[in-house]
Amino acid sequence: MANILVVDDEMGIRELLSEILGDEGHVVQLAENAQQAREARTQSRPDLVLLDIWMPDTDGVTLLKEWQRDGLLTMPVIMMSGHATIDTAVEATRIGALNFLEKPIALQKLLKAVQQGLTRNVEVARPIVPVARMNVSEVHNSIVASTQFSTTAPSSTSYETRDFSMGNHMHQNSQHSFNNLSFDLPLREARDAFERIYFEYHLHREGGSMTRVAEKTGLERTHLYRKLKQLGVESVKYGKRGE
Repeated sequence: MANILVVDDEMGIRELLSEILGDEGHVVQLAENAQQAREARTQSRPDLVLLDIWMPDTDGVTLLKEWQRDGLLTMPVIMMSGHATIDTAVEATRIGALNFLEKPIALQKLLKAVQQGLTRNVEVARPIVPVARMNVSEVHNSIVASTQFSTTAPSSTSYETRDFSMGNHMHQNSQHSFNNLSFDLPLREARDAFERIYFEYHLHREGGSMTRVAEKTGLERTHLYRKLKQLGVESVKYGKRGE
């Protein structure tokens, strides 16, 4: 779940985007002009902003420049417009916008852009540890660490992050699985064992939603179903949140 700010002077678009994103489990704030957007940015520190270009008081590109100038562009911003030119889209991207959506916005394009933005928002650079010198416990600790994102205040050049740790129960199951994973296994068996842990982790994290797991893992749903069946992973036990 993320905190998303929608800035658009058209009430119908604000309400539509709020409904769609709310159904996806996000908390949505609405602003109808640049001044309201400034206040919301200061008060709630959104994880992502959907920003319309053409607004009556201050246009979206000008507001984007303002945030960039003042060091406030610490979250992904997706620009929206039904009348912008290619030059405008290029300028917004150059300033720091992550993406550009043309109105009317297709549902799949919207959800994909939002997902990409939120994924970018939680990326944290981590040191690379030479694999040859890592034992099983170290491999486990490295992978678990990659799911726990910093909640410290960001610099002006990095996106704000949120904590997405899995919880003690999943952590213990993951640790147990990794500690029992032997590097002495034949490659195919070791790969199957790792993939089983990998998919169980994503199923737990996404509440059993096959749609979300497919997006996270980059697999088509049909391929994902076949893969889970092959590995003996039961997706039902993770409880579906709705797809």
